[in-house]
Amino acid sequence: MVGNVIVGQSGGPTSVINSSLAGVFKTAKDRGVKKVYGMRHGIKGLLDRQFVDLSEKLSSDMDIDLLKRTPSSYLGSCRYKLPEIGEDKETYDKIFAILDELDVKFFFYIGGNDSMDTIKKLSDYGLIIGSDIKFMGVPKTIDNDLAVTDHTPGFGSAAKYIAATMKEIIRDGLVYDYPTVTIVEIMGRNAGWLTAAAALARGEDCEGVDLIYLPEKVFDIDHFVDKVKELYANGRSMVIAISEGIKVLDGRYVFELSDHVEFVDAFGHKQLAGSAKFLANKIAAEIGVKTRAIELSSLQRCAAHMTSRTDITEAYNVGGAAVKAAFEGESGKVVVLKRISDDPYMCITETHDVHQIANIEKKVPLEWITEDDFVTDDLIHYIRPLIQAELSPIMVDGLPRHLNVDK
Repeated sequence: MVGNVIVGQSGGPTSVINSSLAGVFKTAKDRGVKKVYGMRHGIKGLLDRQFVDLSEKLSSDMDIDLLKRTPSSYLGSCRYKLPEIGEDKETYDKIFAILDELDVKFFFYIGGNDSMDTIKKLSDYGLIIGSDIKFMGVPKTIDNDLAVTDHTPGFGSAAKYIAATMKEIIRDGLVYDYPTVTIVEIMGRNAGWLTAAAALARGEDCEGVDLIYLPEKVFDIDHFVDKVKELYANGRSMVIAISEGIKVLDGRYVFELSDHVEFVDAFGHKQLAGSAKFLANKIAAEIGVKTRAIELSSLQRCAAHMTSRTDITEAYNVGGAAVKAAFEGESGKVVVLKRISDDPYMCITETHDVHQIANIEKKVPLEWITEDDFVTDDLIHYIRPLIQAELSPIMVDGLPRHLNVDK
């Protein structure tokens, strides 16, 4: 095989993103590639000439097994937005010069929407200059908001963690003989897939969450307060799930209604946090009930002890499928998952044009959100297969063992 492989990770990490990295590495090595380079901190690291030879880091099957069970991004991540091609030719020429120097013929980028934007721009520039490098996107995001694909690797494990954690929070909230209100803030800027996973907590052994609020619908604070008052009048302790990205009618995020420190990344995304705290304080002031605000924050994306075997297997498979497609001549594509059966659950991999995926958000269909502040059975049935089975950590001295690129 002529030419080397380079792979990077970008955007927010997940508990299975390294399984996709393992899929890229193992498949490339099995096909005879001499060197598989890893970008440290994504495309930004490549521009800074930060890369490692993964063949030296992953020298055994045990390393591969540990990598698949290691949360977060083994190679490090970035939120770096490539300039538009017509605005900065120098940046692209620098990237392609480094790739040519390393004799890279296959470029893989594991990430979400913003990462697919990088694949789109690099593959487009490659066509302009007549480069023979193949560029492939490998999907990843706990937000599950990539277009075309049935779902994204990373989402299933985060959903599993959220559903299990909500069951534990509900048990904790019911110990007292007086009602309390617990509001749990779950990641999801513009798409409420993760927050919807809280609905899976309901079952024969659990009452489930009482209310669910997703960013797909305008959040009415007065309606919310009235709903809580109604449940409180029945002497109910409540657990409520909200997306961090819920907005009021004028377009402001709920957290922006209180004092906050604003941070905006390179893609113009505001850091979202504080909506649960704002609402908990408001309920406490209006009703006089004991409230608690819980932000799951990064816990929902780094809980490798709670991975779904379905998710980690699919993450590995999409990495391998990307290599296979690139070696067969495809470029400017993203590997997507296509669900072909619900019972038994089965997904296959396909490739799709990156231009129809990059910068396009897939949101929860409005028909899957009920008028009584919950979600439909269709949405629950969609998520449930993705959280099935487990892959136990490799335990050493009572704790999970992880792989560190710097060791």
